[in-house]
Order: sequence, then structure tokens, then C-alpha cells
Amino acid sequence: MEYRYLGRSGLRVSALTMGTFTFGGRGDFGRVGAHDVDEAARLVDVCLDRGVNLIDTANMYSTGLSEETVGAVMKTRDPDVLICSKARMRIGDGPNDEGMSRWHLIRECERSLKRLGRDHIDIYLMHEWDGQTPMEEVMAALDRLVQDGKVRYFGCSNWSGWQIMKGLMASGAGGLERFTAQQIHYTLEAREAEYELLPLSVDQGLGVMIWSPLAAGLLTGKHTRDGFAGGSRQAQGWVEPPIRDWDRLWDIVDTLRDVAGERPVAQVALAWLLRRPAVATLVVGGRTEDQFAETLGAVDLVLTEDEVARLDAVSRPPLIYPYWHQHQFAKPRFSEADWALHAAQQVDGLEGYKP
Repeated sequence: MEYRYLGRSGLRVSALTMGTFTFGGRGDFGRVGAHDVDEAARLVDVCLDRGVNLIDTANMYSTGLSEETVGAVMKTRDPDVLICSKARMRIGDGPNDEGMSRWHLIRECERSLKRLGRDHIDIYLMHEWDGQTPMEEVMAALDRLVQDGKVRYFGCSNWSGWQIMKGLMASGAGGLERFTAQQIHYTLEAREAEYELLPLSVDQGLGVMIWSPLAAGLLTGKHTRDGFAGGSRQAQGWVEPPIRDWDRLWDIVDTLRDVAGERPVAQVALAWLLRRPAVATLVVGGRTEDQFAETLGAVDLVLTEDEVARLDAVSRPPLIYPYWHQHQFAKPRFSEADWALHAAQQVDGLEGYKP
């Protein structure tokens, strides 16, 4: 297993993180998976045996049952394995049962700790944006959780660039702990993060954690233009992440298959992501031990420059304004953060300039 620093922190995380979206199976989550404690334990052991040192969950996954399952499994396993959890989503019917108020975050952290059976959460993420709570209140609450020893590091998930900068500015102005990481959706099919989120992470030193790096299984090669694989979440009507151009998706999948050859298609898709700037870890899930074992092999797969170029070409996002203008006139003064978007870009037939 490869270990990477989480942003500019001193914390090292495995390049692949175990996702637990399928643990519990309560409510709509049962459409994806419903692993009980014994089943979850077998999957956890597959990951730990291969060097994974980070497990990802959230308070809203199966309305807390995922955290409970993780806690039950980890009670008899290495206590130094890192746990990432999240808060912010609605978890009840009360007026304060969602958001990032001090009241909500402290309560939810304490509830998560109880379910996990731990005295601290290693990485605590704000699961979604909350435009109603003052950012100063949010950052002060997170700082307090760190000072109280209940959280080691914190970050955000599914925020835009300006929202993240607002949080970083609030923490800087108040002399508070700052974001260490962000967890985002980013795949060969969905490269929008290259406009703001990856450059920001390079510039501000945030470690990027990627959720659903295989687009909920769409980039595994098991689905085709003719239909979804039987038993898959898509076959059951699951619609996240949204696909806006299905022809483009299948073109990407076709290229993945060609590049993969005899190698697993999923490993190729993950290996491409592991090369991207600021990426610290990919959160991977699975329903079976064999799925996890195959996926974890991605850390050993090395793509050639030609293979990367083919994948870049079929998936490259359009260079929207102001980036096409900057690409033509600002390249000589680009920073490392700028190149997180521009290195693989092409404008007016010109290959992306590289310093």
C-alpha cells in the first residue's frame, strides 16, 4: 500500500480508503447494500490486510447504522486505524437536525463518537454547504472540537471554491484550526473539480479525498451501451452521480477497456485518479471481498504516458471562461495550482503548455 500526506498535515493516509456506504442498509441505503456486522468484518479485514489505514463513514449513512457497524467491527481491531466521519445532513425532523450550527455539530460529533465507540474522530468533514450558519460560528465549533480532543483534523465535502475560501479566511482571521482536507466527487467522467477544487487544493494545501471514484460502478467496465449490469444500483434506479452525456460516458468506458487490455478496467480508472494533483486518497466501496481485493490492486498499476494521454483526450472537460482566456495569455505566469487544470488542456488545436 502507498501512503500519502493529507494535504499539508503530518497525517499519512493510505492511497485507497475503505468506504462503508453499504454498511447497515437502512432505508434507501439498502438499495446499494446492507452489510451486517459479520459481513462488514470480512470486508474490513480484506482492506486492513492490504494496508488500508483509513475507513470512511458518515452520521447519515443508514441513519447512523453504518457508524455503529464500523464501531462494532473495529472494537477488536487495530485502534490506530483512522476513521473519517461527517456531519451536516438532515438526520431528524427537528429544526436543528441539520446544518452546521455549533449546537448541531457538537451534538452530532458526540453521537458519532458513541456509535463508533471511540474518544475521537480522526478526520471530521462537513458533508455539505450551509449558507445560513455564519462561517465564524462553524470554524469556531470545529476548532473547539479539536481543542477538546474529540476531532484530530477536519475538512469539508461538496463545497465550491469560494465557499472553501470563506472557511479558510474565517479560520485565519480568528486564529483557528483550518481545513486539512476536502472530499469531492471526481472521476474520468466528472472532471469539473479541475476548474476550482483541485487548483484550490494545490494552492491552499488541502488533501483531496475522492468519493465514488468509479462513478457508482459506471467506470468498472461491467455496464455497456446496451444496458446496466443485473443487480447493480443503476438497474434498481439509482441516479447518483448524474450523467449529463451518456454517449460521452460510453466513449470513456470504451477507451478504458482498450487501455486496460487484460487488466481490470476499474484499476485503470483509479490509477488515472491517483496521478492527479493534490489527491491523497480514493474512497472505494464494494459488496464483496473479491471486489475490494481487485479494486485495491489499483495502487500497483502504473499507466504509461500514452495511456494517460488517451484517457485525458476522451474525458477532457471544456475550457470555460475565464480559463480559455488565461490559457492563451497567462501561461508564462501560471502557478503550480493553475497547472492542475491547464496541463492537460488544449485550445484552438494547441496542446496544453507545460513549464
